[in-house]
Amino acid sequence: MGLVKIDDELHEQVRMASAVMCRSINAQAEFWMKIGRLAEASPTLSFNDIVKRELALATEAEGASDARAAA
Repeated sequence: MGLVKIDDELHEQVRMASAVMCRSINAQAEFWMKIGRLAEASPTLSFNDIVKRELALATEAEGASDARAAA
């Protein structure tokens, strides 16, 4: 784990968004970084497309984990 230096204005925006989304400040910043990384990697996808894709991948991974646990 490392530290990321951001300016005060961005930190305040993260703080406000984290309160609305019921996430910690760190979790909100991490979410924004992940979505930004995925958006750069797939510039033709919308935010909703990215979230749907990530949810589908997480669901598949959870199903595979459940299958391994049952075996």
